[in-house]
Amino acid sequence: MLESADITALAITLKLAGVSTLILIVLGTPLAWWLARSRRRWKLVVEALVALPLVLPPTVLGFYLLVALGPEGPVGALLAALGGRPLAFTFAGLVAGSVIYSLPFVVQPLRDAFAAMGSRPLEVAATLRASPLDRFFTVAVPLAWPGFLTAAVLGFAHTVGEFGVVLMIGGNIPGETRVASIAIYDHAETLDYARAHVLSALLLGLSFVMLLAVYALNRRARLVAA
Repeated sequence: MLESADITALAITLKLAGVSTLILIVLGTPLAWWLARSRRRWKLVVEALVALPLVLPPTVLGFYLLVALGPEGPVGALLAALGGRPLAFTFAGLVAGSVIYSLPFVVQPLRDAFAAMGSRPLEVAATLRASPLDRFFTVAVPLAWPGFLTAAVLGFAHTVGEFGVVLMIGGNIPGETRVASIAIYDHAETLDYARAHVLSALLLGLSFVMLLAVYALNRRARLVAA
């Protein structure tokens, strides 16, 4: 059975995943649109930077985020000068790290969805005098909705499973930065396999259900389009 500390860790995990996914959709949508439509030569550099968390060890990314967001880092020092507190070892710091770490899992499905719809629907909307903003929200977004669904689920699921980044930047503070993945590690380290199994099974089931829903909805969308 789950104890109160595990329930709290699970709640923090779901809150972190939800907040991070919302921010990722808001920030990742214009970035994915630009990557899908731009022909700039330096677009390759932006694509490589976005995809970097896919190949970079999480502890490396977490270390540099810790340095940047800590009291002596550029972001931490700026926040201190403005009267704020450093983001390291806070929930806000976890959100910042999660957004960066899960960015490719949101941007790439959105970019692929925008690229797959082609230019023809936008050209037709332009002949009807729709503004660029209208064409984006009334044409591009509805056509790319499977990409939004995939991006949201992958971003959420990837954030739920984070370990290295959140441990480096957030530590293991009960009730604030202790997420489910860290709780599982703690239980396994103390040989409390029963509690580790319960938490692991919950995350496994949640991830499987989310992915199953994405595949089912995407399959239905393809059948409707055909």
